[in-house]
Amino acid sequence: MSRAAAPLLRYLGAALATAAVGALGYGGYYLWQLAGIATGHAAKTLCSAVFIAQRDPQVVVASELSPDLHPAFRFIDSHVDHKAQRAEASLFGLRTRQARHRQGLGCALAYPDTRFQAVASVPLSSSLRGRAHAEWPQGERVAARPQPRWQALLDWAFAETDGRPAARTRAVVVVHRGRIVAEGYADGVSAQTPLLGWSMTKSVMNALVGILVREGRVALADPAPIPEWQSPGDPRGRITIGQLLHMSSGLEFEERYRNPLGDVTRMLLATPNMAAFAALKPLRFEPGTRFAYSSGTSNLLARVVRETLGEKHYLDFPRRELFFPVGMDSAVLEADASGTFVGSSYMYASARDWARFGLLYLRDGVWHGKRLLPAGWVAFSRTPSPADPEARFGAHFWLKLPREYAGPEPRPSLPPDSFHAVGHEGQFVTIVPSHDLVLVRFGLTRSANGWNHSAFVARALAAITAK
Repeated sequence: MSRAAAPLLRYLGAALATAAVGALGYGGYYLWQLAGIATGHAAKTLCSAVFIAQRDPQVVVASELSPDLHPAFRFIDSHVDHKAQRAEASLFGLRTRQARHRQGLGCALAYPDTRFQAVASVPLSSSLRGRAHAEWPQGERVAARPQPRWQALLDWAFAETDGRPAARTRAVVVVHRGRIVAEGYADGVSAQTPLLGWSMTKSVMNALVGILVREGRVALADPAPIPEWQSPGDPRGRITIGQLLHMSSGLEFEERYRNPLGDVTRMLLATPNMAAFAALKPLRFEPGTRFAYSSGTSNLLARVVRETLGEKHYLDFPRRELFFPVGMDSAVLEADASGTFVGSSYMYASARDWARFGLLYLRDGVWHGKRLLPAGWVAFSRTPSPADPEARFGAHFWLKLPREYAGPEPRPSLPPDSFHAVGHEGQFVTIVPSHDLVLVRFGLTRSANGWNHSAFVARALAAITAK
């Protein structure tokens, strides 16, 4: 080896060693973050299922947290402290996350040095008390046996087809002409079991904003009152409430669930204040010019509601103005550790109560003669986002089914007035005004194309005319 080459080799060796240490450091950091995401998901799932849905912890672990659904769950230990109202999940004892339950506000992940927002009065009295024997939707009485045509639809919905990814249907409710004509539930789920709607919660945010519009507190053209955007010259201050509803804010946000450290996952499972996380995102496009589906946007709307109402009236607003009037007694809209509703993802309600929500929109926002949503609000919700060139999305409702649930070509043609609240893992509230029909479907459909919602809706429409 020449004398000239020796220093160069020593330099390269040092550089490689430094790179190796850096790679190991980054790899360790990455694995630490992944562990936090996995244990956070396990703790939050277990807490909400036990304390909201009143389900057996062992059943929840065996179904929602099974290694068959994700290999990481094989290495996670979970347990529930009923007295302290919390759930905990740990990966080899090295990374532990905890979720705590707050009465009326569901569960939220706990964070170091972050105090939970104090819980204001959240009325929990039943709007259906004394009406248990009244016919649904005023009460809970439903015909015991569906007609054969509707039973055939239920049989199809709960069947598992060879060669197709597992559908794992958990609940189906069919409402025709304002009455439940068929319903079915998987083992461990009943008509009273609150179920997670995931992104169907976004459509509930549509309703809460609509109520504020009806009351004259906000208008669609108003700039969103987000404190982080109020500095002079901040271009985000031009983003309107209507643009947030249409998913055309122009804000940067990565909505990719396959990236475990992407924006949506970090927001839901690694951030105590989700709306603040979304509010700090920079503007990527001029507001109103690009459609981009974003869970951060829905949590910003939850922040808009909070800023509009103030602390005194915020936490009981959904129950007071929406759930109680419609009789959605099981509904719980969960708040994060900061006390802001997770408007993107975290509402629990029974399948029957989700059907009541769909019926409210089928009836143009009027419930038993009382207008809850402003006149024209449902039509606005069904109008395509001006920035969406494919006209897939309205105002926090889907107008066309997401591709992973639309089924293979050729697809049945659904009525053009159909619109849908859609959630992760195959949750649906489908509303078809021209056929006076609401369809609710819940599942644990983890694989794309495991549930063909187009075929389900087409079969329901065929059953209407069947003898």
